[in-house]
Amino acid sequence: MKWSNSICFISFFFLFFFSLMNFFFMIFFIMEDLVLFMEWELISFNSMSIVMSILLDWMSLLFMMFVLMISSSVIYYSKSYMKSELNLNRFIILVLLFVFSMILLIISPNMISIFLGWDGLGLVSYCLVIYYQNFKSYNAGMLTALSNRIGDVMILMIISWMMNYGSWNYIFYLNFMNNDYMMKVISLLLIIAAMTKSAQIPFSSWLPAAMAAPTPVSALVHSSTLVTAGVYLLIRFNMMLVDMIFLKFLLLLSGLTMLMAGITANYEFDLKKIIALSTLSQLGLMMSILSMGLSDLAFFHLLTHAMFKALLFMCAGVIIHMMNDIQDIRYMGGISMYIPLTSLCLSISNMALCGIPFLAGFYSKDLILEMVSMSNLNMMVFFLYFFSTGLTMFYTIRLLFYLMVNDFNLMVIYNLYDEDFIMLKSMFMLLFMSLVVGSFLSWMIFDYPYMIYLSMNMKLMVIYVSMVGLFLGYLISNMSIYSSNKFMITYNLSSFFSLMWFMPNLSTYGLNFYFLQFSQKLIKNIDMGWSELYSGQGMYNIMKNYSIFYYFFQVNNFKIYLFSFMLWMMIFYLMLLF
Repeated sequence: MKWSNSICFISFFFLFFFSLMNFFFMIFFIMEDLVLFMEWELISFNSMSIVMSILLDWMSLLFMMFVLMISSSVIYYSKSYMKSELNLNRFIILVLLFVFSMILLIISPNMISIFLGWDGLGLVSYCLVIYYQNFKSYNAGMLTALSNRIGDVMILMIISWMMNYGSWNYIFYLNFMNNDYMMKVISLLLIIAAMTKSAQIPFSSWLPAAMAAPTPVSALVHSSTLVTAGVYLLIRFNMMLVDMIFLKFLLLLSGLTMLMAGITANYEFDLKKIIALSTLSQLGLMMSILSMGLSDLAFFHLLTHAMFKALLFMCAGVIIHMMNDIQDIRYMGGISMYIPLTSLCLSISNMALCGIPFLAGFYSKDLILEMVSMSNLNMMVFFLYFFSTGLTMFYTIRLLFYLMVNDFNLMVIYNLYDEDFIMLKSMFMLLFMSLVVGSFLSWMIFDYPYMIYLSMNMKLMVIYVSMVGLFLGYLISNMSIYSSNKFMITYNLSSFFSLMWFMPNLSTYGLNFYFLQFSQKLIKNIDMGWSELYSGQGMYNIMKNYSIFYYFFQVNNFKIYLFSFMLWMMIFYLMLLF
């Protein structure tokens, strides 16, 4: 146990120290307008050379700073959250492996080293999802791993296709013309890979299923690092993707992902799955604004979202601890009287998620929606953006009502639980960042301010939509659970909405049902049928009987020879007599 405490403290110290170092380096790189590019050649064969590359600029340093800061607070949080775990050092080492894979992905401009980090993320996330060893975790881990394997295959195909150009460094491809059909193939493969990792439709079902992992893993992996790897890759390749026809399909799919996640979160009762669906909605927002060509806004929202979403997962972990590992929000209520500081962090992170002014989410979400209002888009995409924003306020108010306003519905003695000081310290660090990081980043990473030119009603459209979502969430949350009016309108559609548009069924049972049915017929008709008696089992019986006979002959070899010799002597003697 002492070794586990020491590895927690050492990991926290080093990660936090490197986070501060990255911050100062990033300030220096921005001020001096520096880009550091290093290459190390491993293998050279004819005109091909495999090199390990490192690209350090303000973007990679800033993202590394955020990843290291969140991972340091998560490891410090895990010291208390996982204190009853016998193998805490194994858990910490897995988290550190994950952080290392993410950093390798961030600093790599080379597709081969990107693939090492990309596959490392998938492998370690599988190990973390199945950390609690039960059937639910195994199924969730397998769904996560197989969904991400599609993206891994796409990256492998990109690596093989890039051999046409003689290099795997993507920064060399930015000067190619977009009418080159090879670049179109690479762009399509890259977009599909990013969609799998960032859980866009039709690969969305793995993200809520991955909530089977421990809550610190959800705070680090499924809010700020793993799921944003696809977004970060598209941000890096953004100059190559400009004017590609595939971005229009990505815009539609990411808008539908926002809508689907927002609607499903209003029908969900699992606390961690609601936060996971909120992450899915924000990922759809990042991918959609990225497909419009505004990569700096997508990166801005990626960083601000990472802070308050990690804080939100940490607050959920404290609440689940207090409820004796119950995650159903229908059993909760009135927690603000028992854990007031955690409730404060939960409320502020939820308000930042909704885009309440001057919190972290406001600076990025408001700017994104204003740029959408100024762009030349059709009414459907405009509707998807603003309706999803209203749904964000809707499910957030519903969650706060279930957790804080309603009376508690389970006879659990709350006041036996005291807020853990270690958890609170790690949460307060992210709380401070959630308050200041929006204005800090908006002053620092934009070279020039965005010129917003909108009418008064269009400028206030975000506030209108948020107020409507707030009002509807308040009305629905005040109805009793068994109210006849609550789901009357959507009664026939409630299963469709609550099951993520049947996506888990389509991506699991829909794919493997016919294969499993075919294998069942094979095992009945071949392995357990007549053909087994005449092929496998029959040959086995013949060989077994022959081996018994041969063994008998081998053991009794001398006796048989003696008997045959006596028999021939007797025959010879009889012949002489007659």
